[in-house]
Amino acid sequence: MDASLTLLILDLVGVYFFAVSGSLLAARQRFDLVGSLLLACVAGLGGGVVRDLVLGAGPPVVFTQPLYLVPPVVAVVTVYFISASVRRYNRLLVVFDAAGLALFCVSGTLIGLNAHQHPVAAALLGVTTAVGGGLLRDVIANVTPTLFDQREFYAIPAFVGAALTVAAESAGLLQGVAAIVIAALVFGLRVAGRRLRWSIPLASRNVVD
Repeated sequence: MDASLTLLILDLVGVYFFAVSGSLLAARQRFDLVGSLLLACVAGLGGGVVRDLVLGAGPPVVFTQPLYLVPPVVAVVTVYFISASVRRYNRLLVVFDAAGLALFCVSGTLIGLNAHQHPVAAALLGVTTAVGGGLLRDVIANVTPTLFDQREFYAIPAFVGAALTVAAESAGLLQGVAAIVIAALVFGLRVAGRRLRWSIPLASRNVVD
């Protein structure tokens, strides 16, 4: 498969997964369909918009390729017909958020590398793409951002995925299958971290309430 087509597919599927997480959060917060679509767009497209603005390579891709608007609409329709409890929404949100995180850290890093960024800068762009939409989603929904929640193992998997993407690309090993394997590893780390309650240390070990 052509590399550019693989990258486009990864990006669009990542948009869909993150958009579903946005719509699920909207359902949990009892937003209407308009709010669900807004949160789906923010979650699915926010990280990519930030990435493209940082790269400074013209308007963000979402404004030049209307195809990127399809996944959020499909996500809203998907969530609308899901019949589940709030507890079930929470579990689904974690799964879809983890999938979006996994795909975006790979695609964002590759886009940075294709833009001839330094490997470290490309990896940081990948992490920004991966966590940016979720951060904006949570802020708009007025919930504690997952990125800043000490109980959530969130940014570390994205850093691991971005670093592995850079390493594989530098070694000439990053084909379609390798990208999927890296994304699967990131997904597994995120879900395992949630289930096993992994966390990173607080900013200070002597926190006073």
